[in-house]
Amino acid sequence: MLTVWGEKLDKSNVLPEYPRPQMRRDSFINLNGLWDYAYTPAGEKQPEKWEGKILVPFSPECELSGVGRATQPDEYLWYRREWERPECSGRVILHFGAVDQSCTVYINGMRAYRHIGGYLPFDFDATGFLRKGTNELSVSVRDLSDTSYHSRGKQKTERGGIWYTPQSGIWQSVWAECVPEACIKSLKITPDFDNACVEVIADTVGEKKPSAVFNGKTYPLPAKIPVPDFEAWTPENPKLYDFSVICGEDKVDSYFAMRKFSVEKDEQGVKRLFLNGNPYFHNGLLDQGYWSDGMYTAPSDEAMIFDIQTAKDMGYNMLRKHIKVEPLRWYYHCDRLGMLVWQDMVNGGGEYNTALVTAPLVTGIHLSDKNYKLFARDDVDGRARYETELNEMIDTLYNCPCIAMWVPFNEGWGQFDAARIAAKISEMDPTRTVDHASGWHDQKVGDTKSLHVYFKKYSFKPDKLGRAVLLSEFGGYNLKCKGHAFNDKDFGYKKLKSASELEKALRKLYSDEIATAYKQGLAAAVYTQLSDVEDEVNGLITFDRKVVKIKPETMKSITKVD
Repeated sequence: MLTVWGEKLDKSNVLPEYPRPQMRRDSFINLNGLWDYAYTPAGEKQPEKWEGKILVPFSPECELSGVGRATQPDEYLWYRREWERPECSGRVILHFGAVDQSCTVYINGMRAYRHIGGYLPFDFDATGFLRKGTNELSVSVRDLSDTSYHSRGKQKTERGGIWYTPQSGIWQSVWAECVPEACIKSLKITPDFDNACVEVIADTVGEKKPSAVFNGKTYPLPAKIPVPDFEAWTPENPKLYDFSVICGEDKVDSYFAMRKFSVEKDEQGVKRLFLNGNPYFHNGLLDQGYWSDGMYTAPSDEAMIFDIQTAKDMGYNMLRKHIKVEPLRWYYHCDRLGMLVWQDMVNGGGEYNTALVTAPLVTGIHLSDKNYKLFARDDVDGRARYETELNEMIDTLYNCPCIAMWVPFNEGWGQFDAARIAAKISEMDPTRTVDHASGWHDQKVGDTKSLHVYFKKYSFKPDKLGRAVLLSEFGGYNLKCKGHAFNDKDFGYKKLKSASELEKALRKLYSDEIATAYKQGLAAAVYTQLSDVEDEVNGLITFDRKVVKIKPETMKSITKVD
C-alpha cells in the first residue's frame, strides 16, 4: 500500500534534506538512491554478480525498496554502488543513519568499518580508503531479528498482532561530507532554564580551539552562554534559538531551546509532570513510526511532518515514540512544530514468556527484574549490548529540545535491572524525567508510576509511594477502513463499525475517564495509537495515511481535558 508521498517519490532525489539539523555544514553529499544488491549465505565474500537494484534507504522487505524480500538470519544482504571522491583538501566523513542489525562497510574492497545495532547512526573517516575519481562502496548486512538478543523492537520473524514484519538493511540516509583536518566532531547542548543560559560543549579533532557565535557575540568553548529575556519553549510556543560553532576553518550551524522538565508537587501537593516550572499535562499518542510503503522509513520529510502536525491538530502535545529511534529530522520537526516526545529504548533479549508479559495486566503482580532468566535476559553479552546502545541513544538524542522523558523498558520485554538503569539514565541526563518500567513490572523506584489500561475502565488512584501517575498506554479502539488495511485482520481492544461510533466511544472515554482522572492528579495519558500498523487497526489514521478516521478539529474537542 503506497502513501501519497510514496506514489510521487522521485528515485533520483530520495530524502534529499540534510540529515542532521543540529550540526549542519555546507558540505553534504547525498548517497541515497539506487544501489546494487544481492544475497549470499552468511560468511561468504562479496558477490561477483548482483541480483538487481534496491532503493536506499528503504529496507528490502518494503514496497518502496523495489525488492520485496525478507533477509533471513542465515544470510547476508549486500549493497554496492560507485561514487566519486569529493574534491576537498581535508577529511571525507561517511555517515549511515541506521543499518539493521549489524554491518560491515567496504571501500574499494577494503574493510573500512564495522557496526552493531540497528537503530542508531554511525560515521567514520573514509579518507584513507579513497582514491581519486571513482570509488566502490559496498556494505554487508546481517539481521538476526528476534533469533538473537539484539535490539529488535516490534519486529518478529513470525509477524502478527502487536508484532510486525521484520525489516533489515539500510533504512536511514547514507551521506558524506567534507571537513577540515581540524574539525568539530560533536556538540553537547544543555539549556539551564533557571539561570537563563545554555551550556555548549564541543568535541573536536585537532589543535584548533572551538568557539560559539550567538546573538553576534563569540564565546570560547566550553561555555555557559547567557540567554537573557528568553522565550520559553513549549508546544504552544516552540521557540528555537540559532547559533554556530567554529573550529578553525570548520563551521556548523545548530539550535537550542530554553525549557525545563521536572516532577514536582502542584498547589494541592499532587506530584505531576512540570514544564518550565509549571504543571503540564502530557496529552499524548503512542507512535510506532511504521509506514505501509517504507516500513521503518518515512517516504519523505513531508510524511513525517504530516504525522506530527496531524497529532498536534488533534489536540495532542506529546508523542510516545514507541520502541523505535527515528532519524534526527523527525525530532527536528517535533522541536520546531512543538511536540513533546517520550523516547522508548528499543527492546531486545531472548524469546518473551507470554505469561510474564501479560500476567500483571490480569493479576496486578509485579515481579523483580533481577531474575534474568525469567525476563529472557540471562545472556551477559545481550545485557551489555543493551546498555551500550542505551548510552548511544541518549548521546545521539541528548540535544533535541522536544525529548521530555526516557523510557528504558516496556511491558517487561527484555527488562532487567530497571532501578539501576533508571538511575544511570538520570545521572547521564538529569535534565529529563524517566519512566523506568512502562506498563508493569514496576520496581517501585523513581518519580513516576506507569500504567497500561486496556480492558477495564480506568479510575485514578494516587501512587502509594507518592510518585506522579502516568497512564502510559490506554484506548486502542479499532476501526477498520476498507481499502486502507494491511490485511483481513482486525486487531485492537474495542471493535467499532463506523467513524461515528468511534467518535462517540472516544468522547466517552476522554470525558468519563481521562478528564476526571486529570482533575484528580493524573500527570499524563497516552492513547494507542496515532496510525494503524499491519494487523493493528486501532490508529486514528490508516496505515497508508490516506484516511484520518476522526476529523482533527473533532478530536481536539474530545481530547481537551482541562
